[in-house]
Amino acid sequence: MISVDDHIFIPESELQFSFIRASGPGGQNVNKVASAVQLRFDVKGSPNLPESVRARVMQLAGKKLSQDGFLTIEAARYRKQAQNREDAVNRLVALIRQAARKPKRRVKTRPSEASKKRLREDKRHRSRVKKMRRPVHPSEE
Repeated sequence: MISVDDHIFIPESELQFSFIRASGPGGQNVNKVASAVQLRFDVKGSPNLPESVRARVMQLAGKKLSQDGFLTIEAARYRKQAQNREDAVNRLVALIRQAARKPKRRVKTRPSEASKKRLREDKRHRSRVKKMRRPVHPSEE
């Protein structure tokens, strides 16, 4: 049982692990050891995720989420399979924790009267500066 927070727990039976060969350095050993981990988690079908968290996980997952609702996390940071497995689970937990936090509601604000006044004064000043850069015509002298 993986504890995400006080209210959300995911049984390990819901996680599917597959082990693949990792790319990168490792010498001859890299060709014979499947140390990278691919974790699959059924976001749509998990009964342990509240509906609001499920919707935010699906939104946050982006390209990691397949059409059928499976979240795929690949971990190949370490050279040991056990460390990569732990890393994949930690990344899944972090994603679900992020989704469990309710986003703050944006409060609409309006510019203050003083800021509007400053903006108008800055525009006037800029206009005068640009006017002074223009060439002087003989008829205006």
